Amino acid sequence: MKAKSPRVRWFEDIGRSDVPLVGGKNASLGEMVRNLGQQGVKVPPGFATTADAYWQFIKANGLDAKIADSLAALEAGRASLAEVGAGIRQEVLRGNWPQDIVDEIRAAYRELCRRTGGGDVDVAVRSSATAEDLPDASFAGQQETYLNIRGEKALLEACRRCFASLFTDRAISYRRAKGFDHMKVALSVGVQRMVRSDLGGAGVMFSIDTETGFDKIVLINAAWGLGENVVQGAVDPDEYQVFKPFLAEPSLTPIIEKKRGDKAKKMIYAAEGGHPTRNVPTSKAERASFVLDDREILQLARWACTIERHYGQAMDMEWAKDGQSGELFIVQARPETVQSRREASTLRSYRISSKGRRLLTGLSIGDAVVAGRVCLIESPQDIARFVDGSILVTRITDPDWVPIMKRAAAIVTDHGGRTSHAAIVSRELGLPAVVGAGNATEVLHDEQEITVSCAEGDEGFIYEGRADFESTEIDFSKLPETRTRVMLNMANPAASFRWWRMPADGVGLARMEFVVSNHIKVHPMALVRFDTLKDESAKSKIAELTAGYADKTEYFVDRLSRGLARIAAAFHPNPVIVRMSDFKTNEYAGLIGGAGFEPKEENPMLGFRGASRYYSPRYREGFALECRAIRRLREELGFRNVIVMIPFCRSTKEADRVLAVMAENGLRRGENDLQVYVMCEIPSNVILAGSFAERFDGFSIGSNDLTQLTLGVDRDSAELAELFDEQDAAVKWMIRNVIDEAHKVGAKVGLCGQAPSDHPEFAEFLVECGIDSISVSPDSFPAVKQRVAQSEKARSAGPRQVLCGTLKGLLRAGDEGAADDREIDRL
Repeated sequence: MKAKSPRVRWFEDIGRSDVPLVGGKNASLGEMVRNLGQQGVKVPPGFATTADAYWQFIKANGLDAKIADSLAALEAGRASLAEVGAGIRQEVLRGNWPQDIVDEIRAAYRELCRRTGGGDVDVAVRSSATAEDLPDASFAGQQETYLNIRGEKALLEACRRCFASLFTDRAISYRRAKGFDHMKVALSVGVQRMVRSDLGGAGVMFSIDTETGFDKIVLINAAWGLGENVVQGAVDPDEYQVFKPFLAEPSLTPIIEKKRGDKAKKMIYAAEGGHPTRNVPTSKAERASFVLDDREILQLARWACTIERHYGQAMDMEWAKDGQSGELFIVQARPETVQSRREASTLRSYRISSKGRRLLTGLSIGDAVVAGRVCLIESPQDIARFVDGSILVTRITDPDWVPIMKRAAAIVTDHGGRTSHAAIVSRELGLPAVVGAGNATEVLHDEQEITVSCAEGDEGFIYEGRADFESTEIDFSKLPETRTRVMLNMANPAASFRWWRMPADGVGLARMEFVVSNHIKVHPMALVRFDTLKDESAKSKIAELTAGYADKTEYFVDRLSRGLARIAAAFHPNPVIVRMSDFKTNEYAGLIGGAGFEPKEENPMLGFRGASRYYSPRYREGFALECRAIRRLREELGFRNVIVMIPFCRSTKEADRVLAVMAENGLRRGENDLQVYVMCEIPSNVILAGSFAERFDGFSIGSNDLTQLTLGVDRDSAELAELFDEQDAAVKWMIRNVIDEAHKVGAKVGLCGQAPSDHPEFAEFLVECGIDSISVSPDSFPAVKQRVAQSEKARSAGPRQVLCGTLKGLLRAGDEGAADDREIDRL
C-alpha cells in the first residue's frame, strides 16, 4: 500500500530531499530503504507521518495561538522555561486527533502488520523534527523515542507524546540557541518495526574515529538489549574498531580493537501493561562475553562504509541485532558533525610537565587538558547549584543536562562509552571529558581541585590537584617536503590515532614492550606455563585478565597483534618498524608472573636481553608468541607494511640463530614481503656492518645504546652525564661508517634517538651522511622536519651558489656592461 495523502509516507517513498516533509531522521531512513537495500544494508520497514499531519493536529486543536503566546511570555521573561514547556506539553497531550489522520495512521499500521506476518506488530515510534540532524543542528536526542509500542491505541498515544516532546525544555532551549523559529519547526513521527534486540543486542556505530577524526576506521559500540542504554551512556559497552581499507579483502579480518565492556544492565520488553520497557541486570556470562562475533562486526563495518559512500560523508549510525532471527539491522543514520569538520592541517598538542596522584581512569573524549574545581551533581534536581566554569562530575547525562554542560570546563561521568550522550555532547561543545570512570561520584568531592587529561591517548586520567601543562598548535600545512624520511617513534597504541594527520613517513620505531607492559601486563612464559605456576597471587590475576580465552597464550597473541595493529593502521601504507621485545631481565620480572622466569643480574643493561633471549630455552616459547602475534598482524589483519626489527644482536652467529627461530614460527625473511631489520647499537654491528647487511634488510641506529657502548659511559649515571655525548667524534664515526657500509650493499639505515630533536647540527650531520630516515617523538617532529629540510637545502644550494658566483665573475671580467645581476641570476 502506498499512501496517496501527504500525511503518511512509507519509507520507500521518501529520501533525503524530503527533510522539510518528514525531518532528517525519517528522510535518512527512507533514503537507505530506497537506495541501499539492494546493496545488502537491512533497514526495518516502516512509515512516517508528515509535517502536514503535525500542523493539522496543532490547528485542529487551536494550539498554534496558545503555543505562540506561551513562547512570547518566555521571551519577555513573564514565565520560566519549565512553566512554558510543561504548559505546552499538557496542551498537546490533551489534543484530539483529526479523524482523517487517525484513519491514515491506523491503515498504515495495519499494512505494516500485514507485511510483517500479521497480528499487532511491536514498533519503535521515533520523533523526527524538521530541524533535527541537519548540518547546522546536530545535537541528537532533543525529542523522544518510544519502544515496544503495540496496537493502534498505543501507537496513536505514542505519536501524540512525540508531538509534545517538540516542546521539552531542552528542545526549546536548543532552538533558541540555534536561532530556529519555534513556529516553523514541525515534527514527523517515524513508525518502524521493532528489531527484537531486547533478546539480542544493539548499539551505535561511526564511520570515523570520534576522538581524532581518523577516517580509516569504523568504531562500533555494543551492549545487550535495546540500544537506548548505549545512547544514554547508562552502560559501559563493548568497543570494536575495524580498519576500512582491508574490508574488501575477504581473507582478512581487520578488527584492530576488541574491548569488552562490563554491560552491567540491559533494557528489555516489560510485561504487559505499564511502561513498555525496563532495565534488568545482565548475567555473569553476558558481562564476560562480547555482544558481537567477528563476522557480525565485519558485516556492520561494511555497511558503515556503504552508507558513508552513499552519503559522501562520515556517518553516525545506530544498529540492532534481532535475538530471534540473528539478523542485523541499521535503525538510524545521520551525518557525523564534529570530527569531519575539524581543520585538517592543524593539531593542538598538550604536554604535562608535572602532575599529582592519579585518581581515576576512563575513556578519553576531546584531546585536551583542563584543571579546575569539581562540581559534583548526582541528580538532575540539583542542576541549579552548578558553578559556571567548574568540572561537572556526575553518574550519566541525558539531553536535560545540556544547558549545564555548556557552562562546564570539563565533564567526568561514572558510566558511558565513546558514543554515549555525555561523549557526543562534549565533542559538540569542544569540552574534554572522561566517561566511564566507574566511581568518580564516590572518589571526587565538591570544590576539589583536579586535572582532567584527555591528551594521552584512548584513556583519560583524573589527577589530584592542578597539573602543570602547556599546549602548542602544530600547522602541518607549513611543514616542508624532505628527501630524508622523517618518521615517528611510537609506543602507545591508544595514542597513535592522534598523529594520523601528521605528514610522517611512517614509524621508525614501534616499541613492542610498551604494549606488553601496559596492555598485556603478563609475562609470556607465565601464560605458556600457567598450569605449573607456583605464585598463586599471580595465577589469580592472570586468570582474571585472560577470562574468555580458552588458551591463555591466545590472550597474549590477540592483545599484542591488535595493539600493534592500531599503530600500523594509523600510518598505513607507510612502513611501521616493530622492534621485538627489548625488556631487561629486571623489567621482565616486574610483569605478572615474571619473577620466577628471570635470572637476577648485576647489570641487566648488558645482560640477558634482546636477541639472546629469542633462541634461549628460557624464553624461546615466549618469543614464539611474539612471532605468532606478528604473523597474525601481517597475514590475518593485513598489515604487510609492518617490518620486524631485532634489538641488541651481538654477533652474526646470533643473527643466524634468531632468523632460524623466526622462520620456525612462520616469519621467514623475504616471504610475504617480510623485511627484517636489526638495531645498530653495539660496536660489533658497525665493525661487521657488511656481514649484518647480508642477513638483514636494514639498520636502525639506536643512538643511546651505541653512544653508551662506544664511549663506555652508563647513560643512566648522573655522575657521568657530561661525558654522554651522541655528537662525540667516535660516535659520529660509527654512524657514518655503518651508513656507508650498508649503502654499499643496498641496505637502508635509519636512526631513532633524541639527538636530532635536541641538536640541529646533529640532524645536519645525519643528512650529510646520507641517512635514509630519522625517527623522532611526535612532539619533536615539526622541528626536526624543518631542520632536515634546511640541511638538505643548504647541501643542494652549495654547489649551485659556487657555480653562479664563478659565472658572474667570468661575465663581469669579459664585459662590464654585458649583463646586470638579475640577468646573471636568471642564467
